[in-house]
Amino acid sequence: MSLPRPPRPYLNPYLAGTLLGAVLFASFYVTGGGLGASAALSHIQTGLLDWIAPAHVDRTAYFAEMAGGNRNTWDYSGVYILLGALAGGLVSGLFNRRVKLELRKGPNITTATRVVFALLGGAIMGYGARLARGCTSGQALSGGAVLSVGSWAFALSIFASGYAVAWFARRLWN
Repeated sequence: MSLPRPPRPYLNPYLAGTLLGAVLFASFYVTGGGLGASAALSHIQTGLLDWIAPAHVDRTAYFAEMAGGNRNTWDYSGVYILLGALAGGLVSGLFNRRVKLELRKGPNITTATRVVFALLGGAIMGYGARLARGCTSGQALSGGAVLSVGSWAFALSIFASGYAVAWFARRLWN
């Protein structure tokens, strides 16, 4: 029996950043919009809701914006960009031998606590993305690429918040 081969090395971060910039430019050129996942997820959720309860979608202004009446929520380029990103990530993971189930955590935290913190953090970020009507990738990448002052302030705030919270959470990872 042969041992599994180790994963391939990660891409150089400067090359990866350059490629991300090229993908962002291509997204603006082809679709007229940037990258971001929260709007695509909203369209997918609204599309599923429209299959189950179309009258509710038509009565609710938020949903009707995306799928009310004769609108087709699936006719949104972000949905296909999101699906392509998921498929591309899986293909890349398979090609580079990185696909596996794992839970990363520090030695001073239990698995249950790590899962609860991850779910809590995801819920807070998801709520914030809906409240702001956009996610971090859409705001920081796409807004930053067009030199939006608000997007740059947001990105800097995210980094500053990360550093501020890291001091309190570091004991869980050491």
